[in-house]
Amino acid sequence: MENIILRTKQLSKSFSSGGKQQHVLKNLNIEIYDGDFTIIMGASGSGKTTLLYALSGMDKPTLGEIYFGDENITGYGQDKLALFRRKNCGFVFQQNYLLDSMSVLDNCLSAGLLINKDRKSIVRYTKELLAKVGLTEVDWNKFPTQLSGGEAQRCAVIRGIVNQPKILFADEPTGALNSVSGNSVMNLLTELNQKKQSIIMVTHDIKSARRGNRILYLRDGAICGECNLGKYDGTKNTERNEKLDSFLKEMGW
Repeated sequence: MENIILRTKQLSKSFSSGGKQQHVLKNLNIEIYDGDFTIIMGASGSGKTTLLYALSGMDKPTLGEIYFGDENITGYGQDKLALFRRKNCGFVFQQNYLLDSMSVLDNCLSAGLLINKDRKSIVRYTKELLAKVGLTEVDWNKFPTQLSGGEAQRCAVIRGIVNQPKILFADEPTGALNSVSGNSVMNLLTELNQKKQSIIMVTHDIKSARRGNRILYLRDGAICGECNLGKYDGTKNTERNEKLDSFLKEMGW
């Protein structure tokens, strides 16, 4: 039986704009399974990023509840939420948000050392991860301004996973990358998922979406469709790709 790692109950999010209430998320009941690579898709303005931020505890819902395992995190204060995210969540944003005053290695270590005080082991692990995405010893002491866009984003991915989070949240991680850099990021995320890393990713890119095993389609703040593809095995699976293409066409993509 699949283990539910994250679920929502009547999750809603509203904003006040010009004296009117704007309902961005509408009564969402979602179950996220341990080890899944869940993709969130939908047109611009459909609420994808808002949903990702709500699920991760970075943004409080207006109504409803969010459960991480059996733990209801909805009522947590800011300090408790920050501690929860530090222990359980990893983030890869559309922009890399690297600190310009810190080297590649130190940017990544800054996340890992927050929860792992064994500096020697976390440094070793961080260096292994950086090398795996093509950032070698020559790059470790570089600063973000010395990196290409693809290198900076790969560094940001490592920073997001170095604390070995229970769930990795990724918001359009390849959106600003060329095809080569984008593919390297997706290869890393795929490899992590094959090792049972749970991932929730927002994307507009069909090629990136094909790496997931479950697609949730959001329209006007509500889940209007779901497509289950099974695990991506790295082969060119025409039937699997056609299933996703057909689903997206049905959704009006």
